[in-house]
Amino acid sequence: MMKKLLFVPLFLLFILSFFYVVAQIPPGYYDNAAGLTGTPLRVALHNIIKNHTVVSYSSLWTYFQKTDITPNGKVWDMYSDIPGGIPPYQFTFVTDQCGSYSAEGDCYNKEHSFPSSWFNDADPMHTDLFHIYPTDGWVNNKRGNYPYGDVGTVSWTSLNGSKLGDCNDSGYSGIVFEPIDSFKGDFARSYFYMAVRYYTEDAGWQGSDMVIGAEPKPWALNVLKAWNQLDPVSRKEYDRNDSIYKIQHNRNPFIDKPQWVDSVWNGPASVPENEYDFYKAVIYPNPANDKIFFNYYTVKKENVEVSVFTINGQMIIDENFTKETGNISKSIDLSGVSAGVYYIRFLTNGNSFISKLVIE
Repeated sequence: MMKKLLFVPLFLLFILSFFYVVAQIPPGYYDNAAGLTGTPLRVALHNIIKNHTVVSYSSLWTYFQKTDITPNGKVWDMYSDIPGGIPPYQFTFVTDQCGSYSAEGDCYNKEHSFPSSWFNDADPMHTDLFHIYPTDGWVNNKRGNYPYGDVGTVSWTSLNGSKLGDCNDSGYSGIVFEPIDSFKGDFARSYFYMAVRYYTEDAGWQGSDMVIGAEPKPWALNVLKAWNQLDPVSRKEYDRNDSIYKIQHNRNPFIDKPQWVDSVWNGPASVPENEYDFYKAVIYPNPANDKIFFNYYTVKKENVEVSVFTINGQMIIDENFTKETGNISKSIDLSGVSAGVYYIRFLTNGNSFISKLVIE
């Protein structure tokens, strides 16, 4: 069916980071994972991406110039960049390399988004580019080894809006670091990569409040799955995946095929009875065409309202379902909706979840 394109301002498209290109996946690269789900898929993906070419720690400075370069040739720092806006500062490769720092904007260094102390600073994890990014040294230091999560009470905010503070996610109440929405998916897919690349190879890892070995804990898994949906794969990630493949000779499967997150970790992680009634729904595919599917987890039989809104706040779809217990899968017909950018909201028992939705 041909759809009439709904006009969306160009600046909004930049802000939402909805740019999709075809990744340069080598022919046959994922053949051994075809048709698999759950643990068999995880094992197959692990076998595909393991034994990557290990680079030296010092060489990361040079490789960043290929993997994390902005269109204008600057360092692509996700702790300072503002997609679609004007970043507070930009770093120049080599010239602004840390060194010492005393304030935000002084220099950039190497951020192990999956902190190296969690895997005892060991190789090959210590130099695996798929979870290491060039970031502002001061902000990197503020983040420290804190888990990623959604901040409730803010204690510190960076110039691009990244936050540090008490966690607002069910299942954890400690301090977390929250990047801006435009990069949440990037970090989430880095963690899914780590969980598969080092599957069965994480014995003895120190772990943290966020992970057991390489595996996200239940509360963190729900956060990362929500972030994977909130911030779809961008052109930046596709390009980075291709660049790292040329260096390490392996890929991040969850950039190439983000739907595999749900195929490996089927549905939100379970939680104790009465701890949290309604888990953030997982929607797919996104972008969608004639139909959208969504999964959610519930421990009670109640009604759930699913609504789709235009970017101007006009409700165009409003459907209600009677919830049953456990992991629930539903779908909504989008065949009469014009192509464009929308929001989808899930509402039940005072809990709500809103996600961006692209219809092609």
